[in-house]
Amino acid sequence: MKKSTLFVTFMLVLTGMAEVVADTPWVDRFDNDPQRHWRYVSDQVMGGVSEGTMVFALDGDDHFARMTGRVSTENNGGFIQFRRAIAKGALDSADGVYLRVRGNSQRYFVHMRTSGTVLPWQYYQASFDVTEQWRTIKLPLTDFQRSGSWLRANLKPASIRSIGVVAFGRDHQAQIDVAEIGFYR
Repeated sequence: MKKSTLFVTFMLVLTGMAEVVADTPWVDRFDNDPQRHWRYVSDQVMGGVSEGTMVFALDGDDHFARMTGRVSTENNGGFIQFRRAIAKGALDSADGVYLRVRGNSQRYFVHMRTSGTVLPWQYYQASFDVTEQWRTIKLPLTDFQRSGSWLRANLKPASIRSIGVVAFGRDHQAQIDVAEIGFYR
């Protein structure tokens, strides 16, 4: 084992952080070339008229993704989102998703797609509310609802293929910052 790896392991054990690292099977802190992994999508891909943007920014030591825009249900639309793929085998187990977020006091959603969500409108979703202050939200996998009865009732961690943060379902202005998103055990 390299000295640097041994030192980091020792420091994690000493500070009590080893448990946090061990209980986080997948995490993104938007500090490692996030534009390569995350992409913005709106309902315009299906004829909707919602508009928005996603940028990556820095607030002190916090790297974060910011999504802003106008969600419109006109023309059968109603969403803006940013999402990223999760590699097959990246999650063998997880109890839920957590996010460190702030925003404009609106309700947002996490959408996950799995190996079983083959149609574009299929996903699992859970909602959460944001405030103007940074806070951590935990969403147990049991809170995620399937978008249709053709999907399996229970979300299986090993089948998750993507995760997205979504402004969805009603006409509103969106602004959400995400400094960290990951899965916990």
